[in-house]
Amino acid sequence: MPTLNFLDYALLCWGLYLIFRLFLRHRKFFPLPPGPRGHPLIGNLLDIPSSYEWLAWTKMGEKWGDLISLSTFGNTIIIINSHSLAVKMLNEKNDIYSDRPYVPMLNDVCKVGDIMGCLPNGRRLKAYRKLFQNGLGTSAGIRTFYPQEEELAKIFIMRLVNSPENLVDHCFHHSGAIILRIVYGYDVQESNDPMIDISTQAMEDLSKASAQGRFLVNYIPFLLKGGKKTGKEWAKSMAAMQEVPFHFVEKQLMNGQAKDCFVTRWLAKDLSPEEEKYLRHASGSMFGVQKLLQKEIDDAVGQGRLPSFSDKEKLPFLEATLKEVKRFHTIVPTGIAHCTSMDDIHDRMFIPKGAIVIPNIWRMAHDPDVYKDPTTFDPTRFLGERREQDPNEYIFGFGRRICPGRLLADASIYIAIAMILFAFDISPGGPENKPPVYEILPTGTISHVQPFECKITPRKEIHKLKALLK
Repeated sequence: MPTLNFLDYALLCWGLYLIFRLFLRHRKFFPLPPGPRGHPLIGNLLDIPSSYEWLAWTKMGEKWGDLISLSTFGNTIIIINSHSLAVKMLNEKNDIYSDRPYVPMLNDVCKVGDIMGCLPNGRRLKAYRKLFQNGLGTSAGIRTFYPQEEELAKIFIMRLVNSPENLVDHCFHHSGAIILRIVYGYDVQESNDPMIDISTQAMEDLSKASAQGRFLVNYIPFLLKGGKKTGKEWAKSMAAMQEVPFHFVEKQLMNGQAKDCFVTRWLAKDLSPEEEKYLRHASGSMFGVQKLLQKEIDDAVGQGRLPSFSDKEKLPFLEATLKEVKRFHTIVPTGIAHCTSMDDIHDRMFIPKGAIVIPNIWRMAHDPDVYKDPTTFDPTRFLGERREQDPNEYIFGFGRRICPGRLLADASIYIAIAMILFAFDISPGGPENKPPVYEILPTGTISHVQPFECKITPRKEIHKLKALLK
């Protein structure tokens, strides 16, 4: 067997040195994307916003462009401010950009690293997405749940008829009821439902915990102890969201009382313990246009029945309005952060392995080069021959990380809004009937409008409306 002599070792070391020099030259020649100058030791820590992140990244983009970089304590953060750039990077290079960053507050404190949104790219993520795709990821799969969606929408409308002043509570109740019924076969109580309380609290806590810039521990791991008390409380609610509904289904199956739902369809397949674990975590995981919408619905549906999914193709203005609602303020304005699994060179800029990549979806939805008057609510931008970009192309994420529940979300929003517009007139409830000034929740991954005053008035006599709802 041949052996290496001194000359062989010298040549090997020289070759490794040249490769190392070429690597350094490669990085030097292709710099990081532009961004604000950092401070000694802490880098760009003071530039990372803890509230209204989407607005801060947008303002930063006005100076530095659509691709921005920041660095702090060894972490590189990349901000993507345009849809076309996000497509080129997150969709077309999904082998590089499909990972998730390790977030200490979520993974170490709240212990939710097993939920699908937090999983790194790999075998488990593929298994989770397969579960969703087969049950809720296709139009055919979603159509099997249309009857439940319509029934739940009727219950939502009846609750509004009985107590319109509790609109916000009814909205949270309805959104939770959809998930619990379709995923777990659980019918919620009229009020004070324990499952609704668990899911609402867990989603609120998850939104706070996953906000990238809110906790210093996400950039300085030795501060981990500081957030443990709060994190432990959040961990309890998130664990309950995964475990309690799942155990309910198991108990109902044992008693022969389980209803058809996403989980029962999969448990009927005799899953292995590992597959059952995947299933458990995957499961847990405008006034001005109102009259036009109501006229379209009245013309298509008439007065003798409620709107249904069969009417959807006859309601193009409603479809356009729902797109504009989603564009006007996206529920996850900074998306869910991606992470690079290897180095990349994009547009002659260096993106290092392990970089946290944030797609600023709010900026994409308000890009003046894409949308005319982006701060104006105008559903007609999605009608006619010269339609503007469909927000569904980006609001649910990118690449392998696109939201697997997007079809269920669209179906739920459509049937609820169609029935609301059929049943009610909604008008400003503030002083002098002036439209309210909307305030947006400033922190958290999930962003929504703060409660505001409005009047909800039935369009028909109460007894006639209730008769249609039965």
